[in-house]
Amino acid sequence: MPDRTHHLAVLVLAGVVTFDLGVPLLVFGSLPGHYRLTLCASEPGAVLSSDGYSLNVERGLDELDRADTVVVPGYDLDRPIPAAAVEALRRAHAGGARMVSICSGAFALAEAGLLDGLTVTTHWRAADLLARRHPAVTVNPDVLYLDHGQVLTSAGASAGLDLCLHVVRLDHGAVAANTAARLAVAAPHRAGGQNQFIKRAMSPTSGRSLARTREWALRHLGEELPVPRLAKHAAMSERTFARRFVEEAGVSPTQWLLAARIDLAKQLLESGDTGIDEIARRVGLGTPANFRARFRKATGTSPTAYRRTFAGSQREPGAVRR
Repeated sequence: MPDRTHHLAVLVLAGVVTFDLGVPLLVFGSLPGHYRLTLCASEPGAVLSSDGYSLNVERGLDELDRADTVVVPGYDLDRPIPAAAVEALRRAHAGGARMVSICSGAFALAEAGLLDGLTVTTHWRAADLLARRHPAVTVNPDVLYLDHGQVLTSAGASAGLDLCLHVVRLDHGAVAANTAARLAVAAPHRAGGQNQFIKRAMSPTSGRSLARTREWALRHLGEELPVPRLAKHAAMSERTFARRFVEEAGVSPTQWLLAARIDLAKQLLESGDTGIDEIARRVGLGTPANFRARFRKATGTSPTAYRRTFAGSQREPGAVRR
């Protein structure tokens, strides 16, 4: 079967949050050989945004019937969703389209019944409202995004960027996701969850950042990086360093390092024919057996299978998984 460009439809609802709308346009629009973007609305024409100005959307709901992926950005929850839009979301899902919500866009998927029985997320300020309106949905306000395969939801604002990069990583691997992240001037993979932002808003820290130590660690992933060594680099006690690291990154130093090592392994698997033994050494995961076990647990597949799927995917658009 010949390769084709993935059709991604973005549903622009009345009261759309313009930041949320801009995120998929930025991420997927930076990879035109991989994705074809279409904006659609309940009725073609002017759609009022949450900021009070109108957007001209030329396509209607029939675009959802042809889409491989449907993205629903956040919108003003005081505005009802047109019944035709709810039905179009149901049809797209039933037809096999991947359904992605950003921030309060989860309410539209919930209205269509697509989140029933799932654990999902949305902006932490709207989490209780989503749970009250849709009791068949389990809401987790402490994560950046959740992936159930055909249905994916993200938390508020910039978490939509994390989810869109995750989708690119699923479809085309780490190299493509990192390319999109660089163009967006964003981290390719941000560990942690919304709770790190909630905690910061409630209890400010001293403001001393560990960014320099994290950057140093990324340059030394092939070496042993126990907490005492990282704390020494940061000129802190081990206890203070561990506490501050969780406050900033949302995860422990050990969890963060493992995620960074797996990400580097993905890049090495995609970009060349480096042997498994050498990759295990360069990413600091010890023996090939340990590397394979860690990689499989993190990705659900083996390093060899991952390379077979994604090697060269940045050079060829390829068909995208549904």
